[in-house]
Amino acid sequence: MNRQLPTFVFAAAALLLAGCPGNDDSGDANPAGGAANGEVEGEVGIDGSSTVEPISSAVSEEMARIHPKVRAPVSTSGTGGGFKRFVVGETDISDASRPIKESETEAARENGVEFIELKIAIDGLTVIVNKENDWINGLTVAQLRKIWEPNSSVTNWSDVNPDWPDEEIKLFGPGTDSGTFDYFTEVVCGESGASRNDYSASENDNVIVTGVSGEKYSLGYLGYAYYVDNQDQLKALAIAPEDVGNESDAANPGDGPYMPKGAVLPNADTVASGEYTPLSRPLFLYVNKASLKKPAVAAYLDFYLSDEGQALVPEVGYVQLNDEQLAETRAKFQGAVEEVGATIP
Repeated sequence: MNRQLPTFVFAAAALLLAGCPGNDDSGDANPAGGAANGEVEGEVGIDGSSTVEPISSAVSEEMARIHPKVRAPVSTSGTGGGFKRFVVGETDISDASRPIKESETEAARENGVEFIELKIAIDGLTVIVNKENDWINGLTVAQLRKIWEPNSSVTNWSDVNPDWPDEEIKLFGPGTDSGTFDYFTEVVCGESGASRNDYSASENDNVIVTGVSGEKYSLGYLGYAYYVDNQDQLKALAIAPEDVGNESDAANPGDGPYMPKGAVLPNADTVASGEYTPLSRPLFLYVNKASLKKPAVAAYLDFYLSDEGQALVPEVGYVQLNDEQLAETRAKFQGAVEEVGATIP
């Protein structure tokens, strides 16, 4: 995104205004939320997915360096919890690890909230076990379903495979307000929200990390960035989609930890290519169009989609959009800015 021209124009306008009668360089805020001396200021209201939070928080930290008077704290109510606030106009931006639901779109419409959806990164939802797990290196989608489906009869590892320990599986996962929960249940169990409920649930991925790392016979799932940040404490499992064979098709039967045929580990390459299926997914920002008129919000999003802002995506453990995807997101943002008559500071 070419940021030189808007910056030059804004700076030139500020200089001209400074020389006009009745204007000074005191830096008092103007009604639009920018400062009279040309410095952007204001607060950006952000809530939603704990999966997207590492990216948004990294952007907020950099914004504080570039624009010290812009405040952009990131709350993590979960994707669903964030949408509950967003659709009534309480927040400017909703971080989301799934697309908005029709019921949420209708609620926004009823409350007069018009929005745009911006794809900002790609995640590989990661299935994790304790580092001491030495009996499996991967699972099939069918095995995951057997463990996580509603009213599952699985209590011990041996219920999935008699060769595995006759020990209780300690399950950890996102709560029901999480987009990660919605996505996982849809692609694994066949329906969004379809899951057993006798597991330790939290909207905070760090709680899942602590739970799995502290229990030898545990199993959980979370966003890829949280695995990357804690891979010294966790073990990621390779996942085999159902169309590569059934759960008995192991690549190394009777020789070392179980690994199903065709299983793929999540990493930057397999997530970006879609090879890590079906657990690769896009991550989103939902933006209230009216909020784009706030200089702080426009500046925050402009930086988020800049080359510098997008460079933060792999730094926190996620996968960047390809050039075509990023160009599409930038065009959608620019179109919304023009539609509401806003400007990018």
